[in-house]
Amino acid sequence: MSRLKPRDASHGPAPERDGRPVTNLPAARKKVLFVCVGNCIRSQFAEAFSRAYGADVIEASSCGLAPAGFIAPPVHRILRERGVAASGLRSKSLYEAGTGPYDLVVNMSGETLPRQFPAPAGGNKVREWAIADPFGKADELFDAAAREIEARVMALVLELRRA
Repeated sequence: MSRLKPRDASHGPAPERDGRPVTNLPAARKKVLFVCVGNCIRSQFAEAFSRAYGADVIEASSCGLAPAGFIAPPVHRILRERGVAASGLRSKSLYEAGTGPYDLVVNMSGETLPRQFPAPAGGNKVREWAIADPFGKADELFDAAAREIEARVMALVLELRRA
């Protein structure tokens, strides 16, 4: 699958149709970092859904403030049920996720991000998503978290496509 790349001036003038500029060209993808505590549930869902539904507008990655080192088994089940690939997902720290710069950081940890956390490019673009952590709880709570995260990711994808 080829990746869409943003246009730049080196590719010549913008394409035209009937003398009018074509406006539906792909925009540059936004680098988005999803953060939770263990990077084993919530931020993994967000990364996987972003890659599945918004790869044209989001370059997604995730990390944990205290990475668990594994992905909770219900995450794999839920992604499989939705037909969303889990390949390449793993629990990682900020340093393993990369240093950015990020266009947006989505904090699902419920914690204040540490001072050493990389600031998003272009200002203070950190969003707080208050999503209950289902770690160690019933599968129904994993399903509820996945539904909420999927809906929020889809809203973000649509927002970025409109921008």
